[in-house]
Amino acid sequence: MPKSPLPRTAAALLAGALLFAAAPTTQAAVAAPSAVHVNQLGYLPDGPKRATVVSASTTALPWQLRDASGATAASGTTTAGGADAASGDSTQLVDFSSYRGTGTGYTLTVDGRTSDPFDIRAGLYDGLRADAMSFFYQQRSGTPIEARLAGAAYARPAGHLGVAPNTGDTSVPCQPGVCDYARDVRGGWYDAGDQGKYVVNGGIATWQLVNSFERAKRTGHSAALGDSTLRVPERGNKVPDVLDEARWELEFLMRMQIPEGKPLAGMAFHKVHDAAWTGLPTRPEQDSQPRELHPPSTAATLNLAAAAAQCARVYAPYDAAFAARCLTSARRAWTAAQAHPGLLAPDSDSTGGGAYGDTRVGDEFYWAAAELYATTEESQYRDAVTSSPFHTADGVFTPGGFGWADTAALGRITLATVPNKLPATDLARVRASVVTAADGHLATMSRQGYAVPLPTDGYVWGSNSQVANNASVIAIAYELTKRPRYRTGALEALDYLLGRNALGQSYVTGYGDHTSLNQHHRFWAHQYDASLPHPPAGSFAGGPNAALQDPVAQEKLAGCAPAKCYIDDIGSYSTNEVAINWNAPLAWLAAFAAER
Repeated sequence: MPKSPLPRTAAALLAGALLFAAAPTTQAAVAAPSAVHVNQLGYLPDGPKRATVVSASTTALPWQLRDASGATAASGTTTAGGADAASGDSTQLVDFSSYRGTGTGYTLTVDGRTSDPFDIRAGLYDGLRADAMSFFYQQRSGTPIEARLAGAAYARPAGHLGVAPNTGDTSVPCQPGVCDYARDVRGGWYDAGDQGKYVVNGGIATWQLVNSFERAKRTGHSAALGDSTLRVPERGNKVPDVLDEARWELEFLMRMQIPEGKPLAGMAFHKVHDAAWTGLPTRPEQDSQPRELHPPSTAATLNLAAAAAQCARVYAPYDAAFAARCLTSARRAWTAAQAHPGLLAPDSDSTGGGAYGDTRVGDEFYWAAAELYATTEESQYRDAVTSSPFHTADGVFTPGGFGWADTAALGRITLATVPNKLPATDLARVRASVVTAADGHLATMSRQGYAVPLPTDGYVWGSNSQVANNASVIAIAYELTKRPRYRTGALEALDYLLGRNALGQSYVTGYGDHTSLNQHHRFWAHQYDASLPHPPAGSFAGGPNAALQDPVAQEKLAGCAPAKCYIDDIGSYSTNEVAINWNAPLAWLAAFAAER
């Protein structure tokens, strides 16, 4: 059974609503009656080039692709896309994939309607690859964000280092009754629009950044993610920048591990955040709330085991000592989780931060075992992999996508792609399961007017990240098979995220003519306070959420079709928040798309 990917709970929403209901609001975007929706960034010369036209016409419509001078570069007629269930739109499809010219400022005109302008060029995704990754630097806790790296508007002092008015994170006590000591849990990334730090969200986000590099290295494209490719302080240290960034979180994750000599040694605290919800806006260094460590959980401990085991494998060529430290931490976490398999995070722990409740941890055991086996090839971890019901289960890859609460797919992906000594028939089955999952996502896309690898009931909190996660499965199928249809499918998923959707909205700040600008965030809060910035380029909005789980969405989006349940408003945290586990798959996908 899949677990919810939602980062919050109803209780947290009720608490949060009290803080954000007064935020100013904007009107939701509404698709024009015959709008031409394109990837507003553009298309790759050798990739798919498709657009969706909203039209009630039942006959084919003429289309013209025009270059920046207005000259017709290509033309043709649409094909019927039919009714799109998720949006309620009647659609026609334009396919100009055969056009191989390059340039900027192209437009597509269909039946008198003209699209936003877009480019066709080989380097289309280079900037997005860097910006989506650089999001994590700007979310760093415990270090100044430097103007030379982030720009003057985004520079800020270090947050949560115990410098007044901060009270953390250098010596954070536990909640009453949890422990009788304090821990130094500085560093890591702020999770989302709030300033909490959650091990289960940090685990999957870190895994995806490191996996992005590991995949690129396997396929001969690691130079693009190498040293001095990102705007991070560590550039020039002969370590790939994406690994420098991920290390910032890995160090924090290991600080969350209970030390030897203490009760539950080896387990990881589930999260650290303010004792009460922090008001909006609040710059990190101005947060005066007391910070608290929340009880350790089996899920958090296994996230640490998995991410640290992956670290031991991938960082070894660059920093053997750090890799060894990661492996020691991973082994300790695995042993502790085996000894305490029932420490489950409750949904009720939602005061001051998201609960990230998780009552089923078999998937985390499978993921952690897979990472430890891929790194060590030891029989104890192989046996844990092969004895897990998730190893042969058909439902590891769900239509709605994996996420922080459904991590078995991560273990399956590692076993399918990292060389290991599973029996040949077992390995073939694991790899085939990835390809079968990708085929399922492609089939879903083919039935829709906007080619989204998400079912109609998949528009939940963070739906855009689920689209990106499913696209990454399609991309991995391309790595395993080299069949062009999988590359095409992964790229077409990016089209949806960058404007070929029911709202004609690019969900990535700075990429397109109609982009999200008012994501829910304590510092990037220009809509609330004009002295503060909009989110930086590459910030990824959560996306349509049919459940309407915040007051702004409930007021402005009542009756919306699932794919249109989004509003670019700072108060709509259930449709328009940013989060590390949303930007991580975007960064992964952009790195794949940027490869030549």
